[in-house]
Amino acid sequence: MLKTNGYAAMSATTPPEPFAFERREPGEHDVLIEILFCGVCHSDIHQARGEWNNSTFPMVPGHEIVGRVARVGAAVTKFREGDMAGVGCFVDSCRVCDNCREGLEQYCEGHTAATYNGTEMDEKTPTYGGYSTQIVVDENYTLRIPAGLDPAGAAPLLCAGITTYSPLRHFNVREGQRVGVVGLGGLGHMGVKLAASMGADVTVFSTSPSKEGDARQLGAHHFVVTREPESLAPLANKFDLILDTVSAPHDVNLYLNLLRRDGVMVLVGVPEKPVEVQAFSVISNRRRFAGSSIGGIRETQEMLDYCAERRITSDVEVIPIQRIEEAYERTVKADVRYRFVIDIDSLRRGQ
Repeated sequence: MLKTNGYAAMSATTPPEPFAFERREPGEHDVLIEILFCGVCHSDIHQARGEWNNSTFPMVPGHEIVGRVARVGAAVTKFREGDMAGVGCFVDSCRVCDNCREGLEQYCEGHTAATYNGTEMDEKTPTYGGYSTQIVVDENYTLRIPAGLDPAGAAPLLCAGITTYSPLRHFNVREGQRVGVVGLGGLGHMGVKLAASMGADVTVFSTSPSKEGDARQLGAHHFVVTREPESLAPLANKFDLILDTVSAPHDVNLYLNLLRRDGVMVLVGVPEKPVEVQAFSVISNRRRFAGSSIGGIRETQEMLDYCAERRITSDVEVIPIQRIEEAYERTVKADVRYRFVIDIDSLRRGQ
C-alpha cells in the first residue's frame, strides 16, 4: 500500500485537516499520479459540509486533478512516466451498460466510482480525492493533459470545463447563434469562454453590475443585470440556448421566456430547492428545459484538446492547502475570480 498525505473533512461541522491514508499499489492497468494541482469545486463544499445529505467521513475532496505520472502498470499503453495527466469526477464505472459502451460513463447505469465521497467498484472501499499528494487510477479513466496547457489553469477544466463544454457540444452551439450564460462564477466564466470560442454571440446574465468588465474580457458580447427586469423585455424570444450555471434559488421562467422557437435552456447548476417551471414557459415556442452533467472520458479528452488548441484555461487563484477553509468561505461569498486551485506542493512542504 502507498502511504499518502492529504486533507480531509472529518465531519460536516469541522474544516478540512491533515489526514494520512493509504492508496493501493498500481495494478497492471493503473497509473500512479503525483498530484501537482487540484481545483476547488463548489460541490467540494457541499459534500464536505454535508449539505447534500450523502456525505461519508473522513472525506478527502477534490475532483479537478492535474499531476505527473510517477509510475505505470505493466500493461499500461496510454501513459508513460513523466506524462502530465488529469483525473476528473469519477475514476471507474461498470463499463458494460449501454451508456458506458457509448462513452457516456458519467451516466453509468451500474456503479460509478466517484473520485471522492464514493466507493471503488467493490462498492465497499472508500474513494479519496485530489486534496492529496498522489492518486492511483486505471489508465482508461485518466486524461492526457496536452502540452501547452498551464497545469493550474487546466485543473478546473476537469469539472467546470467539461460541465459547460458538454451541453454546448450536445446542443450543437455554432457560429452566429445567440447563447446566454446565467451567472458568472466558476462554471459561468468557462461557459462564456467556450461559447464565445465556438462563434456564438454571448450574453451574460448576472445580478452583479460590477462583473460586466470581467464578462466582456472573458468574451461576452453583451451583459444584462437581472435585477433590472426592464432589461429582459427586449430579449424575449431571442436566444438559441441559455446555459444556467446558478446553484442559488432563482426563477428559471425569466430565462425560458427569452428562448426562441425550439430553443433550449440547460441547467448545470444545482439549486438546493426544486425548480418551478411554469407550463407556458415551455409550451410557448416549443421550448425545452434540459439538464446536463459532466462528460464521459472521450468527451473530456476532446474538451482538453480543444482548450489546448485555443489556449483556453480557467481563471484561477492558486492557494496553499492550509488556506482551504478560507477558500471555502470566499467561494460561498463568490469572492474569487473564478476558481481556487490548490498547489499540492504546499501539502508536501507541510508534511
